[in-house]
Formats: sequence, C-alpha cells, structure tokens
Amino acid sequence: MNTPATPLVNPEVLDRIRDWRGYAEAKLGFRNHWYPTLNSSEVAEGKPVPFELAGEKLLINRIDGKVYCIKDQCLHRGVPLSRKLECYSKDTITCWYHGWTYQWADGKLCDILTDPSSKVIGTRALQTYPAQEVQGLVFVFLGDTEPTPIGSDLPPGFDEPNRRVQPLRRLVNANWRIGAENGFDTTHIFIHKDSRLIRGNQTMLPLGFAPKPDNTEPLFEVRHTEGGNIGIFDLLAERGVPHFEGSVHGEVVRRAIHGGDKRIANEISLWMPGVLKVDPFPDPELIHFEWYVPRDADSHWYIHCSTKLVEGPDGDAEFAAEYEALWKDIYAHGFNDDDIWAREATQPFYQDDWGWLEEQLFEADACIMAWRKLASEHNHGIQHARRRG
Repeated sequence: MNTPATPLVNPEVLDRIRDWRGYAEAKLGFRNHWYPTLNSSEVAEGKPVPFELAGEKLLINRIDGKVYCIKDQCLHRGVPLSRKLECYSKDTITCWYHGWTYQWADGKLCDILTDPSSKVIGTRALQTYPAQEVQGLVFVFLGDTEPTPIGSDLPPGFDEPNRRVQPLRRLVNANWRIGAENGFDTTHIFIHKDSRLIRGNQTMLPLGFAPKPDNTEPLFEVRHTEGGNIGIFDLLAERGVPHFEGSVHGEVVRRAIHGGDKRIANEISLWMPGVLKVDPFPDPELIHFEWYVPRDADSHWYIHCSTKLVEGPDGDAEFAAEYEALWKDIYAHGFNDDDIWAREATQPFYQDDWGWLEEQLFEADACIMAWRKLASEHNHGIQHARRRG
C-alpha cells in the first residue's frame, strides 16, 4: 500500500488559504479519479507501455484486447519493471533483476524464477489500477477506493454516440493547475491575438472581455452532468462586454483580427478532475475538450481532443483526414501552442507556492476563483507524494 509522504506544498502558504485550500494542496492532482493517459492505438497487444501519472510510475498493457495497468516498480528491490520488459506469459510480467513475476490482472506475486519454492510467493501483490477505454483514450483510475463510474469524471458530451475524437497529447513544463486556469481564463484570449487560426478559419475573436458595469448576475454557474460530474460554466462572454480595441493613454494600439464571421467558444466550462470543454471550437461543427493531467509537481500532460459528430461508414476516415489536413496545423499548433508557452512562462511564479498568495487578480478572474473553490470541495482525495512500498 502506498503511504502519503510529506505534503509537497509549503505549509505556511496552505495555512493562509481558506476557501480553496484543497486545490492549493493538490500539486499532484486529485486521487480517486479517472484520468486519460495513452491513446488506445499506443497500447498494442502484449506490449507494455510506461506512463507517469500524478507522480506515480505505471505500466499499461493490453491482453486479449483488454487494457490493464500496474505499478511500475518491483516489490523486491524497487527497480522499474519497464527498465527491461520481460513477459514470459501473456498474463504476467517478470522483473529482469531477480525474476519476481506478477499477474497483470491483480498484481499478485505468482512466481519467483530464481527461487520457485520461496514462501513469499502468493503473499504479496503490486498495486493495480482499473483501466478503461473511452473514445480512443485509455483512462486509468488513480486511487485506492472502489472505482467510481467513469462517467462521473467525463465532461458532458464527450462520450456521445457518433462523436469521434482526434486526440493529441503533449508534455507541458508547468503544473496542471496552471494549465487548467490558463484554459479557463476568459481574458487569456489576448495571447491568441496573432493566431493563424483567426484568419485561416474566418473566425471572430475579441482581445478580451470585461464585466458590464451594471451587471449584478454571477459571472459563473455550477452545473452537473447526468453522469454525476460537476463543473463551472464561464458566463463572462454572455454577461460581459467584448473588446476589439486596446488603448494605452487613450490611443488605440491594438485591434483584434477579424478573420470572418464565424462565432466560436460560445460555451466554456471546466469539469472535475481538470478537463475543459469549449463548444463550439475551433469551428461551429467541432467541440474541443482538453485535459490537464498531472505528470509530476512541475509538469502535466496536455491532452486536447478535436471532436465531431459523424455519420455514415466513411465518417471516421473523413474526419481523421480533415483533422490532419487542416486542424492539426492551424488549431492544435497554430492556436494551442500559444497556451503551452504561456503556461511554461507562468510556472516559475507559482513553483514555490508563494505565487498563490502574491498574485493580484481582477474582476474577470471570478471564474478562476470559483473553480478553485469547487475543486477544493468536490474532489475525491488529494494526491500526495508517494513513498516506496
């Protein structure tokens, strides 16, 4: 059993945060939640693949079509099993060092090749993690409890019938919370002012939004999915004022690029345990989803998915071809690359935790504060640094 180690977050900082302490503490993310990891296509039959999730090293394998996940660490001397993969039967993995052999299904130590009569055999087990495939992604339940239904950690519409997904996973050198807040930050669209998506897709995008001076309604709304997930809807675009010109000392110094009349990003929402939905985006026929999956304290997996409802036997192939020919360039890279470097530029300010106290937010950040509070109240556990064993 893993045992929590000393919290990663500065205790003095935590003591000064009240309304969203749990979120501040979750440098490695939340425990007892489902997270996407690898693409299904990356996990071939009988070919284990290593993956690091929330500070834990995992091995993911496919056996008779079903995916399994096991801790990537031999119980004997703690070496990574992935250092030299040895599988002498399809349902087991053997440590290359001393021959300790484990079952994929339950982690049970079933044999020791160097001492078949050892009394230790059958008395120990590696931790296993439930794994399930949804829309071409392998989801892993990172936890110790009975897994919740996977729908309780999916954003609305992601598993909709006939919705097809084109995922792209990238490693970003910033904490997962920096990623989530970047994606949900209404006024961060300023960094996209030169994106080639705007002109290349005949899109309209303002420089930013501001709350209406006479607005008395909340700038966010908490909603639930039928599957049991909870998230925040950003209503600033609806209840605010878009700005297409930026002025310094009264002189216009910047104007938004009007690529055309296409309106996108009408609804933006952020769901537990850290997944953004932008509907529609980057085109009226598409919906964008992106996960901020903690890798370790200072990096996260950025898994963004372009999705589309398709019909007919050729729908999948047509959308895949459309994504490769157009969207992967002007949207996945031409737009979302901006977010990656913005997150990595933000990371040093928050890396020692003092940034959570030193930041100076403004009115448009109300949704970010609402997200922090919601995540603190509705997570299923905090992922701490894990000790050996």
